Amino acid sequence: MSGNVKTLTELRDGLKKGTRLMGLDLGSKTIGLSTADLTLTVATPLETIRRTKFSADVARLLELAAKHDIGGFVIGLPINMDGSEGPAAQSARAFARNLDKLTPIPVTFWDERLSTAAVTRTLLEADTSRARRAEVVDKMAAAYILQGALERLRAL
Repeated sequence: MSGNVKTLTELRDGLKKGTRLMGLDLGSKTIGLSTADLTLTVATPLETIRRTKFSADVARLLELAAKHDIGGFVIGLPINMDGSEGPAAQSARAFARNLDKLTPIPVTFWDERLSTAAVTRTLLEADTSRARRAEVVDKMAAAYILQGALERLRAL
């Protein structure tokens, strides 16, 4: 990968003042998005992009990145429970490689094991309807991923 793929610490240290991080939960049909506040404390669900073509998906992603002053992407990396990387992780890495060719915004990966399961459990506990869960789970999973990365940064 190119020099635009950073460690979490490198991403934070290179972040320009006044910019935020964006979390991405890459699914086969959707991309959940979230943003961090300027203090890198709280992740908030933003939007779910319905995947069509890579170019169209990235055009929307970069449009939102510009609108929200994004200085770095945190992409959920779906690692298997045994720590190995399967097809979904390879797909996430390929997405980052292709994204890297289209933007100077750096990326990092964050282990997203169980993020969707955790969010779904929370929504079930909140008695959220199936339709509403389907509508919000991806962007909430993106916020869960980004929040994990933000908490790790605070611990460093």
